[in-house]
Amino acid sequence: MTAPTASSAPTASSAPTASPAPPPASVALRIKLDLAGPALRAATTALWRPSGLRSRYVEYLYAMHALIRASVPLLERAALRCAELPPGDGLALPLRRYFEQHAAEERGHDDWLLADLAAAGADPAAALSRLPDPVVAELAGAQYYWVEHHHPVTLLGYVLVLEGNAPAPWLADRLADRTGLPGQAFRTLRDHAELDAGHTAALDALLDALPLTPAQEAAVAVSALRTADGVARLFHQLAAHPGGTR
Repeated sequence: MTAPTASSAPTASSAPTASPAPPPASVALRIKLDLAGPALRAATTALWRPSGLRSRYVEYLYAMHALIRASVPLLERAALRCAELPPGDGLALPLRRYFEQHAAEERGHDDWLLADLAAAGADPAAALSRLPDPVVAELAGAQYYWVEHHHPVTLLGYVLVLEGNAPAPWLADRLADRTGLPGQAFRTLRDHAELDAGHTAALDALLDALPLTPAQEAAVAVSALRTADGVARLFHQLAAHPGGTR
């Protein structure tokens, strides 16, 4: 064995360096969600364009009621599924506590939308009798499937998208001005602009505290990206039919 030559001797610059620590789960998820950002922003811009906005806003309320009425049942079912997880699942207890608390926080928000519809001069009873749009059924239905047949952690991706894209604080007043509808027709938008920021911070803290495996992080990301795609499709559909989706 010969002594190393000058060209092959290890130097400070060639010494191995430590790999950077992976980002927290919440940050990693948002990096992936950035891929869906342009499509979601374009759909939102199309939805709130001035032309036909008054009737389109009413249709938006109907669609949001159909979606939001599934929130509490979904959270409650996910909490029950957590209780059914195998012993030793480190996610079961913190997820169950989160889902139960969040269900309590979300309870009654579908009634806010019925009140918004009434204030807008629409028929709240129609929100309960009309067939929900297939895109709405796909959005909520995918979560029911994953909660029931995979793992309830997937629901976190759905919650993050729906609450991580909260209405801007000024949106309700701008829509009231452009549509001529009374301010009471925008309670849900106005309140969620304030509430969802706190909900998102709590969800970020939960994601970073959970002992997620790489496969579970990927499952949450798939759920989130699927939800973002569905919301964008729903908004584009509403935007394409100013007088209604049916």
